[in-house]
Parts: sequence; C-alpha cells; structure tokens
Amino acid sequence: MIHYSDEAILEGLRLRSDYIINFIYKEYFPVIKFLVTENGGADEDAEDIFQDGIIILYNKISLNQLVLSSSFKTYMYSICRNLWLQKLSKRKAIYDKLTDVEEFIDLPKDMLQEASIEEAEMHRIIQIHFLSLPEDCQKVLKLFIKNIPLREIAGIMGFKTENYAKTRKYLCKEDLKKRIADDPRSQKFIKNDN
Repeated sequence: MIHYSDEAILEGLRLRSDYIINFIYKEYFPVIKFLVTENGGADEDAEDIFQDGIIILYNKISLNQLVLSSSFKTYMYSICRNLWLQKLSKRKAIYDKLTDVEEFIDLPKDMLQEASIEEAEMHRIIQIHFLSLPEDCQKVLKLFIKNIPLREIAGIMGFKTENYAKTRKYLCKEDLKKRIADDPRSQKFIKNDN
C-alpha cells in the first residue's frame, strides 16, 4: 500500500481525492473503530464518528483554518475521540477513562463547536440519501451542482429537450428533499415555521 505524507493527505482531502479518502479509511478507521467499540459503541457509531471527523477536517481545510500541530493520525484520532466523548455525554454514558489506543492532543476549543458537529451530521444524512437516489438522478444533480448548463445536461443525459432536463433536475431535487425531511435523524436540523 502506498503511504502518503501528512501534507499529501491534507491536499488530497482539499481536492476530495478518492485515493486519499480510501487511504484514510484503510489506514485510520480500524483505530477509530477500536476506540468506539471498546468504549461502549457499535460499529455503526464508529462509522458515523469517523465520517463526521473527516467532514470536520474537510471543512477546516477548505476554509484554510487547519494547521496540524501533530501528525495527521494523531489529529484525526483526537477529533474522533472528542466526538465520541461528546456522543457519550449526550447519551448520559459515564466514562471515567476511555480506553485509548493512540496518542491524542487537546484541540482548539472552536474545532468541535456544536455547529461544526451538526453540520457534519447533516452532511452525512444528505450524502446517505443522495446515494440512495436512482443513478440517473445522482448524475443529473451532480452535473447541476457543477453549474453545467441545462442544455448540456440534456445532451449528456440523452434527454430530448432542455425543459425535460429542467424537470428531471427539479423532480430529483424534490425526491432528495423529501427523503431527507422524512428521515427522523434530520428533524433537529429542519426548522419548523408553523
């Protein structure tokens, strides 16, 4: 397996490189899974914590707010460790001392603000539902997000007219919104205007 430097990992995350993201999962997820499962969590909890950690890192990198004060591995572990402690706290679980398997560092107070954590959770929920859409809907929405003109989207997708591309985009977007709104996990993020 190729090993990447911390700088290459950060740059790969910034560019959303599939190679780097796969490397991070293979290299660092087992440690996070062990941390979570040894401290009262399930495999699914570990996956959620790990994904939230990556999203928080990505957001910090994209805003040029991340300066590593340790190795990437230690930094990633520290973020996930703090996320897991917060989740345990919300569950009212009491842990005098976590079973740690890695070194960790104290992170800046703003690193894991409630807003960052909620943003990561919501991003994960959106991603889950996006990936559950039919493949053609995913493709239409990806093209739209990249600001590809509807005329070009129609050509790429093999639609007969630009208006049909517009209608498909609208229907796919509405389907995604409905899936998210119907997910009980997203209720705390949806503002009720009633």
